[in-house]
Amino acid sequence: MSISVKILGSNAASFAYNRHHTSQIIEVDNKHFMVDCGESTQLQAKKYNVKLSKINHILISHLHGDHYYGLLGLLSTMQLYGRKQALSLIGPPGLSEIITIQLKHSKTVFNFPIELTEWKEGVQELLVDLPKLTIKSIPMKHSIPCAGFLFEEKPNFRRINKDYLTETLNPLEIKQLKSGIDVLHEDGSTKYSNEKFTFPPKKHHSYAFCSDTKYDEELIKWIRGVDLLYHEATFMDEMKERAYLTFHTTAKQAGCIATAARVGKLTIGHFSTRYKDLSPLLREVKTEFENAHLALEGRIFEINE
Repeated sequence: MSISVKILGSNAASFAYNRHHTSQIIEVDNKHFMVDCGESTQLQAKKYNVKLSKINHILISHLHGDHYYGLLGLLSTMQLYGRKQALSLIGPPGLSEIITIQLKHSKTVFNFPIELTEWKEGVQELLVDLPKLTIKSIPMKHSIPCAGFLFEEKPNFRRINKDYLTETLNPLEIKQLKSGIDVLHEDGSTKYSNEKFTFPPKKHHSYAFCSDTKYDEELIKWIRGVDLLYHEATFMDEMKERAYLTFHTTAKQAGCIATAARVGKLTIGHFSTRYKDLSPLLREVKTEFENAHLALEGRIFEINE
């Protein structure tokens, strides 16, 4: 199974230099998840060939406008397109009230059900539990309640060694072997050894989205060893005092977090409008973590088998 992350928007605060507000599409096992929904998200989705009908989960990191002001417009467009299937909407405390008020005063009734979940501040929660995937919240340290999201493929079964397959292996015995259990005779002796008949399972993959946060080493325990990390990098390190006061992170600090957490690959985003040219941020983050990349809009980052 693979994980694909498509960047729709990666700017902070406001639109600038043709960069838009935060939004991403994560595809896992042919299921599509939207993370954050800033202004222009649905326009970016159209530009980068994202089918809104395929999105069944939307996760919102926090209630600063550059992360969710596009949400009501997107939901309205889904309604106009005739959506019928349920939509899972996961976000911070207060999101339900905001949506209810807007729908009330516009006298809007959606023809599709919205299953809304508000995560709890400051703790890790299991938010989505699918047959092959879980999504958990990651506590962030921002000026208002904020969470990141950890996408984890569930551990795979062991793989049958086809060289040892025989017609005497029945489906129950194959299931036992793939689960890591030896198949035994009635007298308790080993009939088929798991070690001999199977290979270790393929590695299960993971992706962490770390939204707005000040530099926080506690984050490392939540994201340790992930294959791909997205971490905000609003400023360069010469502005680390500004970053601290506004509860944001510098490119260098994002690289330090990636190194300490021993992640596979790092992408940085949430760029301040003061930076027209992003190459200095990329050079800075690479001083701490070499396998780092800019979360440029339209770019796709993949974690493959």
